[in-house]
Amino acid sequence: MSTAVAEPDVRTTRLWDLAGRWRGAGIAIGILALTRVVQILLLVGLDRSIEEPAGLRSNLLIWDGGWFQRVAAGYPTGYTYGPTGTLEGNELAFFPLYPMLIRLLTTLGFSSGTAALTVSWLASIGAAVALHLLGTTLFGSRKAGWALAAICCSAPMSVVLSMAYSESLFLALVAGMFAAAHRKVWWAAGVLGLGCALTRPTGAAAAVGLAVAAILAVRAGDKAGARAGEEAGDANVRAGEKKWPPLVAAAVALAGVPAYLGWVGWRVGEPDAWFKIQTAGWGTSFDYGSSTLTFLGDTLSVGDGWVPMSVALILLVAAVAAGVALAGRPWLPLAVYGLVAMVLVYGQAGYYHSKPRLLLPVLLTLLPAVAAATKARPRVAILAICAWGAFGLWYGAYLVAVWPYTI
Repeated sequence: MSTAVAEPDVRTTRLWDLAGRWRGAGIAIGILALTRVVQILLLVGLDRSIEEPAGLRSNLLIWDGGWFQRVAAGYPTGYTYGPTGTLEGNELAFFPLYPMLIRLLTTLGFSSGTAALTVSWLASIGAAVALHLLGTTLFGSRKAGWALAAICCSAPMSVVLSMAYSESLFLALVAGMFAAAHRKVWWAAGVLGLGCALTRPTGAAAAVGLAVAAILAVRAGDKAGARAGEEAGDANVRAGEKKWPPLVAAAVALAGVPAYLGWVGWRVGEPDAWFKIQTAGWGTSFDYGSSTLTFLGDTLSVGDGWVPMSVALILLVAAVAAGVALAGRPWLPLAVYGLVAMVLVYGQAGYYHSKPRLLLPVLLTLLPAVAAATKARPRVAILAICAWGAFGLWYGAYLVAVWPYTI
């Protein structure tokens, strides 16, 4: 007597998988919420400890937050000059997507400050979900996705995920772009890549990474067609069908940064206007790492003050972590993006205390920690990430509430 085994219901299986994905994303959002609550409590506590507390809302809207609100009101038509006639930085230095979203919410009745924080907080939720998807995709484990979200959202200077800064939006877009590219959802990868390019200058690095992913996809399609031994005509048709989506996605993303820089040049009347504005306002120029090496040498030899020392150590640890990640041969597009982004961060002159913030979306530096957390016992991984988060969340809150200089 034979016993028939019922085949699983395909619809039930798909619903179960979908429920698992939603549950995984929900846990990632819960991790983000926990880090934000702890961060805000630390921020409030440290702010009250100083003689002239600024208040939570003011701390979340300071520095670049004010710039973004002014950009949302409209870009200037040219250069800005000081009382002595010297060139100064102005709103044209800031890329348009984040302030455009702020302006959209102001048309719905939000104040500019509330709109800026709302966009940032919503984007941070998107970042947590995108990080979870990316980690799960790269490592084949939801545990890795949660670890990536937790490590990134509690990193030093992750405080900007709660502030009126564009990092939360950029992080959501870049993690989502690579997750989409890894899963070969090219239309989404192209749209998100263009969003990256219109959010921050390092969107150019993200676009290069997406271009590498597109090239790999095209080569893989060609090899698959050749192995199948298809006829020449059919193979060409199939190759063409496989080639254009990744190539179009990469082209769209690559066009973003040049398009904005070109628009600024056209608006001002000089092709290199954006670079002049950046240098005049923030001392930002590419010097091939000379200023970073000088800062590291001075700080580690004769420097005083724990904040400069901590920034120097963060820069060194990030560089070592990137080297460890590369030794593990990560997914090439993410590696290329991370390397180009790090070259831009380490290679430019500017405020040294802004570099930990600029390193936040460089996901390459987090991969060794994610790999270690995935292999470790759950209790060990949780304790290690909590220790990391305790420092990172306090560090960001301190630099915002107590440290007197911009981040």
